[in-house]
Amino acid sequence: MLLISISTYSQSKFSFDSLINKKPILKTVFSNSKKYRLQIIYTQIKRDANGKPSFKNYTYQLDSSNYFYCASLVKLPCSILALEKTKKLRVYCNSIMFTDSANACQHAVKRDTTSVNGYPSIAQYIKRMALVSDNMAYGRVYEFLGVDYIHNRLVEFGYKNIRIVHRFDGGCKGTENTNTNPVSFYTSNLKSIVSLPQQVSSKTYAHPLGQVKVGKAYINANNKKVKEPKDFTNMNFIPLENSHAMLQRLVFNDYLPQEQRYDMIEDDRQFLIDQLTMYPRQSSHPTYDKSYHDSYKKYFMFGDSKKPITNGDIKITNIVGQSYGFMVDCAYIQNKKENVEFMLSAVIYTNEDGILNDGKYEYNTVALPFLAELGRQIYAFEL
Repeated sequence: MLLISISTYSQSKFSFDSLINKKPILKTVFSNSKKYRLQIIYTQIKRDANGKPSFKNYTYQLDSSNYFYCASLVKLPCSILALEKTKKLRVYCNSIMFTDSANACQHAVKRDTTSVNGYPSIAQYIKRMALVSDNMAYGRVYEFLGVDYIHNRLVEFGYKNIRIVHRFDGGCKGTENTNTNPVSFYTSNLKSIVSLPQQVSSKTYAHPLGQVKVGKAYINANNKKVKEPKDFTNMNFIPLENSHAMLQRLVFNDYLPQEQRYDMIEDDRQFLIDQLTMYPRQSSHPTYDKSYHDSYKKYFMFGDSKKPITNGDIKITNIVGQSYGFMVDCAYIQNKKENVEFMLSAVIYTNEDGILNDGKYEYNTVALPFLAELGRQIYAFEL
């Protein structure tokens, strides 16, 4: 489902074919787009005299049946739903949150050394996910939500093909991944506010594409090569258009009909947007060293360089994913000084040897150079 409406306003027409010969990396990827499983969505944005936006989409090989592993893209819907759920429970997103365990594979968490007060909270977990794509933080938010809650709410928004059924950390396997921990919230002086029991998924959420396999071989948990495609059937899944639409809904929430808006506190919505926009170095709690460079999560325009991003007028609000050779970025890019404003989402698969889990992917030689140049060319077109 694409949330965006196709408007009829007059604006410069665009064709992805016009990019092919701009740079060698663009020609390489566009000329072999099937091999790279390339999908792109570019949304032009125009505002009227009152600032109300209208949108026009351009897509390239957009196909929800062309599988890609969504990886950390799941952190966007889980962050959004967590802010909705804290409002529903009438707890602040920065309230202290303790995670308990109800079985052997679950883990209790009652400290967070990255926060100001040393305690975990939904806000702190969201910050860590948004800034550096922290997997442990995602696991705790996933557990707070519960699998049924996640899918029921996403269906209400029209995202019936999103599937979020596992953590990225911990030792839970199979159906254990859909059993989520007890969670409790407390005030700053540790007075109990509300406690939630363990949540057990009421159903099995089948993959929308059926059985999904990728590659010609993979390295298993015992570091042995298995000469058959890797099975992704029981893993998370988000179509590119859904991720694009969810980010758009977040950014332009105020302009949507009431029934289409996220049900969250406005300060919480702005908090999430701010965290998705910031660079790691701009965070004080937690603090990050120089290995988390400015472009660590900014693949478009800057992903092929680790140099500091010095143009303070360019703001990129985005979510990314990287795993098993897949690299994806969904972004809202703006420069108010230059009157530039657009959305761009793209996914590319770089795995020349066809073996998954061997650590040999062309992220730095193909994926990042392509995504960075794609972002620069669209930005130049907007200018």
